[in-house]
Amino acid sequence: MTEAGPLLLQLLRDPGRAASLGLADWDLLLRQAAAARVEASLHGLLDEHGLAGTIPAAARRHLDWAGVHAERHARAVRFEVARIGAALAASGVPLLLLKGGAYAMAQLPAGRGRLFSDIDILVPKERLAEVEAALMLHGWATVAQDAYDQRYYRTWMHELPPMKHARRASVIDVHHAILPETARLRPDPARLRAAAVTLPGPAGQPPLQVLGPADMVLHSAVHLFYDGEFDHGLRDLLDLHRLLTRFGAAPGFWELLAARAAELELGRPLFYALRYCARLLHTAVPDSAQAAVRAAGPGAPLLALMDALFLRALLPHHRSCADRFSAGARFLLYIRGNWLRMPPMLLTRHLFHKAFISPRKD
Repeated sequence: MTEAGPLLLQLLRDPGRAASLGLADWDLLLRQAAAARVEASLHGLLDEHGLAGTIPAAARRHLDWAGVHAERHARAVRFEVARIGAALAASGVPLLLLKGGAYAMAQLPAGRGRLFSDIDILVPKERLAEVEAALMLHGWATVAQDAYDQRYYRTWMHELPPMKHARRASVIDVHHAILPETARLRPDPARLRAAAVTLPGPAGQPPLQVLGPADMVLHSAVHLFYDGEFDHGLRDLLDLHRLLTRFGAAPGFWELLAARAAELELGRPLFYALRYCARLLHTAVPDSAQAAVRAAGPGAPLLALMDALFLRALLPHHRSCADRFSAGARFLLYIRGNWLRMPPMLLTRHLFHKAFISPRKD
């Protein structure tokens, strides 16, 4: 790892560097990209910049296969979204997509080459039972879990247990909020739904919705910085970079983003999103936007600690990107993520159950 950071980061910041890389560099780069799950995104980025001809043939074949896989994945997502829409049509519940599914269906740059394992949707909490029943009638069922996990999801979390299709094995996460019921931050999901954007689609099909631009950025920030798992942290940071780059070109976006973060009490995750996008991916964040959320950030001592943790955890999970503190940083952020999502007594009980009771049942 050089002073400029891992080779993958250098290329994401400046795709033109691809022309100067040798085979040994490409071998390392592709390993880092695989660890971060951004191989297909890297393929798309290089194609966008017309750099295909500068890549050695062996590396190009590898990236081309990643591109083929991404195209197949995108077709499968479109098919599954249509099936989910059909399942919910009779209920009248709008199909509001989150995260990867939203990026793909809205044809955003963040969706190009992005791979994900499930489709996330947001529905009103009072319609959860109706939505679950409709999906079950169309082949999806809750993934087998014990009674504790069922209670954990249905009582405390912001989503139902994952639902898997009996024949196609596609997975849906049905959310009623973007953070758990027990979390310290509680952005109002009704405000998110009220500002949702309807995508253009074929006549006669149920309307398809995604979060508004500012809310999409805020949800991505919450998902990354209030979760506790960073195996794909760089991929999620790249989502934020692409969203900010795309939406930031619109007049008034940055002012709206800061105001919306304050309205939804999400200033802290937005502060981290802007800080680490700028530091790691050189995202063009205006000084005024950074100043607008600075007060929501932590004090200097805590910020120094968070820098030490996040600047390690957000790198590809590959030995070339790690030092002796990287594993510890990820572990501490895992504890932090759970701490932010659950009060102390519930967290203690939950971790005890997962550490000692669930393994015995398995």
